[in-house]
Amino acid sequence: MSSITLEHSSEQDNQKISMKFVTLVSIVAALGGLLFGFDTAVVSGAIGFMEKRFNLNDFQTGWAVSSLIIGCIPGALFSGMLSDKFGRKKVIIAAALLFIIGSIGSAIPNTFSGFIIARMIGGVGIGITSTLCPLYNAEIAPAKFRGRLVALNQLATVTGISLVYFINLWIAGMGDDAWDVSSAWRWMFGFGVIPGALFLVLLFFVPESPRWLIKQGRAAAALPVLLKIHGEELAKQEVRDIKESFSQEKGSFRQLFSPGLRMALIVGVGLAILQQVTGINAVMYYAPEIFKETGAGTNAALVQTIFVGVINLLFTILAIWLIDKVGRKALMLVGSAAMLISLAVIGTAFQTGHTSGPLVLIFILIYVAAFAISLGPVVWVLISEIFPNRVRGIATAIASMALWIADYVVSQAFPPMLSSAGPAATFWIFGVMSLICLVFTWRAVPETKGKSLEEMEAMWAQGK
Repeated sequence: MSSITLEHSSEQDNQKISMKFVTLVSIVAALGGLLFGFDTAVVSGAIGFMEKRFNLNDFQTGWAVSSLIIGCIPGALFSGMLSDKFGRKKVIIAAALLFIIGSIGSAIPNTFSGFIIARMIGGVGIGITSTLCPLYNAEIAPAKFRGRLVALNQLATVTGISLVYFINLWIAGMGDDAWDVSSAWRWMFGFGVIPGALFLVLLFFVPESPRWLIKQGRAAAALPVLLKIHGEELAKQEVRDIKESFSQEKGSFRQLFSPGLRMALIVGVGLAILQQVTGINAVMYYAPEIFKETGAGTNAALVQTIFVGVINLLFTILAIWLIDKVGRKALMLVGSAAMLISLAVIGTAFQTGHTSGPLVLIFILIYVAAFAISLGPVVWVLISEIFPNRVRGIATAIASMALWIADYVVSQAFPPMLSSAGPAATFWIFGVMSLICLVFTWRAVPETKGKSLEEMEAMWAQGK
């Protein structure tokens, strides 16, 4: 009896050790999301000072904000091909270096064109990490906990956005207006070197993806990693399952359009685009301007924007707790429906002129909460896990590139939409996109909770 108890206790200890290992590795990889959040939000505090420093017109101001996204698109596109060839870890390390170079380069230029080039370089790094960090976490996490571990990336992104608001405020308060215009914005961008360097150093302490190692014929190198995750018996079975998934035809771009994989690609790219065209970054990037449309003053608009950031963070944490309990599809359906209702109410409030009270703020917060619990983390989880091993790198890169292109289009289109079509029509358009997302999720997106990556590959092969 005592022998059985001892054996059971030992098994529990091993499980705790493996989860500690997986969680620590996943947190390190998720720091790539922190860089993403930092770099996308830092410009919000710097752009006003840069307008004066470089005498920017409206187009140049928009270009200063969106140039990062232009760098993200090729970074995302080529990340899959590069990581399939050189390994996930090596390419993420290169991305961390690009981020550091971009941060330094954004802080020191004396010309606007020099700043744009540096932002694009940093954007390439962000495009790579936004694709590979969730993918890496999906490939190393046990199926039971994969959702929450991959969703750590989104939590890190939201944390980076919230953190940078306080950093910008602190730096701007270090000097007078003249110092802000000459130097504050430089320190804001330059501060990114600190999280970038931390990420770079920690990456040397995490293992390579075991699935990539097996794909390269290095099962002996992958087994010690899997042993730390699963224990001996499950690790050996995992090696056999992964080898079997690679025993089929070698992954290629053409193979993505084969009958089984075509649907996976449609789901991945469709979700990536829908995450953006439902309007979240229009709200996050331009929240103060939206609140000013309701009659709020500048200070009130900034305070209301802080509410948006807090709600985004809190409900992202809730999503991490729910994603492996409730499931991906259920969260997507509930979130899309709540976003649809919120956007319809916001549009109607602007159309009827009922914007002076707290109605718009309340429903924008509901909209952000609904996104944070569904499309925000769940889309990144799904596009990192639904593709078969042999094409996961290139397929995830295509979906991620589609997301960044959609982000760029929405970010550029929102200001003219707001001024020409008006806020009511603009929010109704986003509401229609949320309805499309709801129907698309209901009809096309499978539930992946608790399934191994190899089980999902078999699911697509069977046409389910």
